Amino acid sequence: MVFLTGDLGFMALEPLQAAMAQRFINAGVAEQNMVSVAAAMAREGLEPWVYSIAPFCYARPFEQIRNDVAFHNLRVRLIGNGGGYGYGVQGPTHHAVEDYGVLLTLPNMRALVPVFDQDVPDVVTRAGETTGPVYLRLGRGEPPAGYAPPSYAPWRQLTAGGGAVVVGVGPLVGTYIEPFAALPEETRPNLWAACELPLGANPPPAALLDQIAKSRRLLVVEEHVARGGAGAELALMALQQGWPVEDFRHLCASGRIHPTYGSQAFLRLQSGLDPASMLEAAGPQTGKGRG
Repeated sequence: MVFLTGDLGFMALEPLQAAMAQRFINAGVAEQNMVSVAAAMAREGLEPWVYSIAPFCYARPFEQIRNDVAFHNLRVRLIGNGGGYGYGVQGPTHHAVEDYGVLLTLPNMRALVPVFDQDVPDVVTRAGETTGPVYLRLGRGEPPAGYAPPSYAPWRQLTAGGGAVVVGVGPLVGTYIEPFAALPEETRPNLWAACELPLGANPPPAALLDQIAKSRRLLVVEEHVARGGAGAELALMALQQGWPVEDFRHLCASGRIHPTYGSQAFLRLQSGLDPASMLEAAGPQTGKGRG
């Protein structure tokens, strides 16, 4: 195993550096070269893990990921920290709201998006077992205080009731658990977390499909732009497989250039991803066919 970082991790990665010695490489502010070096290492049988702030992990070296890693199906693990609006105040250059959509256009690529901090060891293990390239999109877990997350799985149901089906990706899902749990059971949404992309690699479980058949309402929420996201994949899946969905809605990151930047929570609010907006969207049905 070799760990490469693009001159990041000050006061965070020193213990890893001490443990790995010469197998810890600071590649400098040269992400394209870092990915090509990682591809060469994988070609020689090493196990490289490449770490950076998310946009510098996938956007700046995209050509090298495409040509050197994905086309050759090499076992390079890309770790992008601060997925979505994680680096909110830094502005659009530091936002990663099109990351897994862009990367999943490449052959052999997979993406893992943990919801809770407790998921990270399992996600890292799954990444280590993957035979091709994989992207880990990391963010800060945001469950309710005292909440004990269920064991890791590609699909997990976090709240249950008689309302709409809500499928979410990433730590954003944790912000909906408490407000959903406070609703009456008959109107409470069935909240599901999807952690592995593309979704077709792990088809939705039968319980989720049964709930869709009963409610006929499906909402997808993700801190990612609409194009290339999980919402587009689920919508296509629903059409191809004939799911009885009468009301489909997609809550996603706007991806627009904002006049003012702030925290991750602030930017989620600008995109209508905050809990209040989700409660309104998933509440008692007021209309059909909205996208």
